[in-house]
Amino acid sequence: MTPEQFHARVQQAAGPGGRLQLSEMTGWETFPFETAGLQVVPLDPPELPEPDRAGEHGRDCPACTEPAGLTWSDRAWRLRALSPSGSPLVLMLETREHYDLPGLPDALAADLGRLIVHVSRAIEGLPHVARAHVSRWGDGGAHLHVFFFARPAGFGQLRGTCMALWDDVLPPVPAQEHAADAAAVGRALAASYGGTAGG
Repeated sequence: MTPEQFHARVQQAAGPGGRLQLSEMTGWETFPFETAGLQVVPLDPPELPEPDRAGEHGRDCPACTEPAGLTWSDRAWRLRALSPSGSPLVLMLETREHYDLPGLPDALAADLGRLIVHVSRAIEGLPHVARAHVSRWGDGGAHLHVFFFARPAGFGQLRGTCMALWDDVLPPVPAQEHAADAAAVGRALAASYGGTAGG
């Protein structure tokens, strides 16, 4: 189906003003917003070619610059905590060299699978964290980056795909607690996988 056919199909299903029905997700107990008055934004027509992402077709790649304050690193990968966050931790795993997921060499792809498991174990090893949610979108930048959201224990309402929305609206975790959790994850990852905790 072409982008134009996809858009036409959506428009046929839309109601007044080009608006679709609300997602089933809005009825989940984990959905962070009240639905009264909530509307779906109309789907814009396709824009082709798509605009370049950061690090693509000559655009600067901010992720190729070594960030300060790493949680953990090794020869090929780095992990850093994003701050502020409403979750106990939001971490980003990136390649040191400029790769996107489809172009990742097989050896690094194998590393990525193992690292996702080890980072998740380290996050879930924190006594106040129930789950590590893992996401990769990649629409903003062409440098591979995988997100890890730490869901706090005891808050079933924060389960699932809405965790990123909750992170955005929850008040920021105090900097000292955030730093302590990030350091603990870095140490655990260095112990289980190798590499170096901290920057």
